Amino acid sequence: MNRNEKLSDNDTATATDTATPTATDTPTVTDTPTVTETDTASAARDPAEPIAIVGMSALYPGAHGVEDLWRLLLADGPAPASGTGPAPGGLGDIEVDVARFGIPPAQAASMARLQLLMVEAARQCLDDATGSGADRGRTDVVVGTCLGLDRQYANALRVDGARYARDLTEVLADGAWCDTGIDARAAGQELNDALSRRLGASPHDRVGEMASTIPARIASAFKLRGRTLAVESADATSYLALAHAVDSLRAGLAEAVLVVVGQRDEGRFARRALAAKGFAARPSEAGAGDAPVLTEGLGALLLKRRSTAERDGDRVYASVLDCALRHEARPGIFRYSLSAAHRRAAAEAAHRTADVAPGSVRLVECAGYGTAAVGRAEQEAIAGIHAGAPRDSVAVGTVRDRLGHTFANAGLAGVTKAALALHHRTVPPVLPGTDPAPTTGPFRVPRAAEPWEPSTDGTPRRAAVLGASLTGTVCHVLLEEAAPAGSVPQGAGADAHLGGARAAGAARRRFPGGQASAAGRETGAWEAEPIAIVGFGGRFADSPDADGFWRTMLSGRDRIGPLPAELFDRDLYHAPGALALGRSYTDLGAPVPVPTQPPPGLRIPPHRYAATDAAQRLGLDVAAEMFARYGRDPHALDGVGTVVVGSNLGLSRERRLHTGLCLDDLEADVRSLAALAALGPDDVEAVTKLVRDRFGEAGPDDLPTTWDGCVASGIAALLGNEHGLDAVPVAVEAACASSLAAVDVAVGRLRSGGADYAVAGGVELPCNARDMVLCSSLGLLSHSRITPFDAGADGFTPGDGCALFLLKRLTDARRDGDRVFGVLRAVGASNDAKSLIAPDADGQARAVRQAFAQVDFGPDEVDYLEAHGTGTRLGDRVEVAAAAQVYGTGRRTAPLDIGSAKSFLGHTFAAAGAAGLLRTLQALRQATLPPSVNLHELSPDLALDAVPARVATEAGPWPARAGRPRRAAVSAFGTGGINYHLLIEEGTDATR
Repeated sequence: MNRNEKLSDNDTATATDTATPTATDTPTVTDTPTVTETDTASAARDPAEPIAIVGMSALYPGAHGVEDLWRLLLADGPAPASGTGPAPGGLGDIEVDVARFGIPPAQAASMARLQLLMVEAARQCLDDATGSGADRGRTDVVVGTCLGLDRQYANALRVDGARYARDLTEVLADGAWCDTGIDARAAGQELNDALSRRLGASPHDRVGEMASTIPARIASAFKLRGRTLAVESADATSYLALAHAVDSLRAGLAEAVLVVVGQRDEGRFARRALAAKGFAARPSEAGAGDAPVLTEGLGALLLKRRSTAERDGDRVYASVLDCALRHEARPGIFRYSLSAAHRRAAAEAAHRTADVAPGSVRLVECAGYGTAAVGRAEQEAIAGIHAGAPRDSVAVGTVRDRLGHTFANAGLAGVTKAALALHHRTVPPVLPGTDPAPTTGPFRVPRAAEPWEPSTDGTPRRAAVLGASLTGTVCHVLLEEAAPAGSVPQGAGADAHLGGARAAGAARRRFPGGQASAAGRETGAWEAEPIAIVGFGGRFADSPDADGFWRTMLSGRDRIGPLPAELFDRDLYHAPGALALGRSYTDLGAPVPVPTQPPPGLRIPPHRYAATDAAQRLGLDVAAEMFARYGRDPHALDGVGTVVVGSNLGLSRERRLHTGLCLDDLEADVRSLAALAALGPDDVEAVTKLVRDRFGEAGPDDLPTTWDGCVASGIAALLGNEHGLDAVPVAVEAACASSLAAVDVAVGRLRSGGADYAVAGGVELPCNARDMVLCSSLGLLSHSRITPFDAGADGFTPGDGCALFLLKRLTDARRDGDRVFGVLRAVGASNDAKSLIAPDADGQARAVRQAFAQVDFGPDEVDYLEAHGTGTRLGDRVEVAAAAQVYGTGRRTAPLDIGSAKSFLGHTFAAAGAAGLLRTLQALRQATLPPSVNLHELSPDLALDAVPARVATEAGPWPARAGRPRRAAVSAFGTGGINYHLLIEEGTDATR
């Protein structure tokens, strides 16, 4: 790679909120013009084309690079335990130079440690690539992690700590200590100051704690302008990230995808909650070897289509032939699947897609969790898959003998090991005491490194990587060695060269917009397969269901008001007119009551339901409405499914329970207060006991259900498992665009054939003290109420909400006789790759153009735009300017109507895109153009005439269009320069 390649001048961003690497750190990526319709059409490929791994990085205890990891895999022992972290197997000894990435010190202090490590892993991975480079404008960044981050815990503890300090003040002001001369108020203030010093406090805390800031930071650092999102699916997170990357590449939506997945020991909560699931924090706690040992680890892969890698002259470690996912739905406590049949089904699906025989696989990388029951299911599955293979012909191993269980990163660790084995043509040894192979069949466990000899018939070397998650998902990845330069691949991908019927048939099935050639590439304009909405539901402020939501849209008034005291303590957190850390200058919001019991028909025990997060409960209720509108029992859904929910990857219940675990730390702070120096030790202990009783927060119970109620993908898993759906659960965070990112992931799975149905949408409840305080500290909130497009717009107002959509391929929905309420035509996405906070018109327009690159109609045929409508003059101006770049074609016969649901319900954060989609879907169904409210004076900054466009303040009829359906677009933009744009049209056979 050319390490001296420099960024062009127009790639330089402001130093205040973006990262700009130095010239010596710049990866091999290139600038090309903004994506156009022809760019995406020409990128449409064989939907089973192998995906090349052209760059890798590895950050593990004892292995701070890919070469280090390979040496460790060949060594005689596991990675050394790190003494710098709270538990063995840590990454505390890795230093990251933030200046190298142009990160201002003020922001660095607010960044999660994992964010810094992932930026470094991304740099190493991009630096590892050797070819001519990837197109910056079409390189996606997909990040994976699980549970909360250290900054989320710290911020929550600081906000909750203010309440603890007040309780301390009140205890000292009463009773036996009122005559001691102790200044109770001074003691409380001293404690608040101590917490700010220990935990940190900055206006940037809200941005720095977000999981979706990690891919955005990477995109900004290296000017990567494709999709950016964070995903989580427990210890199957790596596989979900990899599957989404493969979908995007095969669909031609990206030229390259950077996948970065990591897991840190972020605090006491995860260790304790997973211990209740049977995990161990260190080998000495693993008992007789039946408990997986949790460790830290990060890895990254740079992926391209194999044909693209060959064109660019990349060194290819190995190719991903397929990443198949299956799920076993089991109501009740989250646990690993014990089904050998599901594992075998995943393997068969991978081999079917790749068109390779199981007998060609000579290395199987097992999950190797250490639990006997899971191990038996895994061994039974691979014994069935490889039945009939010659004796000792299949080597079996597990990377966990060296690295332990790196949880979210576990799959990437296994894929990296297998790719290195293929690259070096060497089978790594398995340490003594680890025996992942079945006791019968063609398997062997290598105890020393072995040369991987070529097959006698010329079949490429191949490996399989197996995985599973605590939420019931099983995974199977097939890898193949890199073909020698200039050779024609055999087996997988050969059809793309030889004109096989498999590739052509798959292309016709998944890309129906043109005629598939023998090579599986479209010979005409590429058109993405339409996706039908066959069910939906929603709940927002004063809107108990989707019909109530529509009534709100027509009511002419918003649902914003003062937050109730149980959500927001005004005496403690409200400081009208003040921009101050620890306070909010507004107390307005649009809250939704949290359900108190499961929907009818779901048998969830009270103790388990009580252990669920508010977002999980709200999701369950909305899903019940969605399935009721679908009109059939969810069990009638055939095939493989997925549930993809946009949310914050750190749920509020997890943060609250973590705070409860930190009471000892708060009490240690109290003991060190100078204001209490006059009290003896016994008196101080008495004070802390009284404060603890008053504060009321407690740590988690040591029950298996504790973890279930705190994991973000648990929203999707609970929904799927309780309804009996064999649907892979995924949580997606893309800041305020999370819902549309979730829809995008689901659509990708449907179009690739990886799923036959999908539930997608978003949920978040930001009407709480923590979100109010952190957003106010950065000046994001309105001082009155959100007023999109108004001259007085000064920020947003938080609102709670959830909306979910049941999706199928349109052809399948028609085959099944489903009502089609609406049709999703395309989802485009991009990243500004500039500021993490300030919006950029060019970046937003890039997402819009990518959406239109997937369809057979132009912007002039879209009637309505459901805008993001952030409610700031800058944000509104930039959004309209971006729309004008694409929608202002000069061919419009009628103005583009623009509106925003936020004017009624506030900004629902991760659920914002789902709210916009629900509003647009209902508008299409009712043939009514929805209005906006609180528009007193149209902002003079809006270039509406350039479209032309108008913002309606009253509902009006949506006229039918001659020769085409009614069409609309939905935008969602998020912190970090994340942009999503969705195109939808009416379902002509919907029941209105």
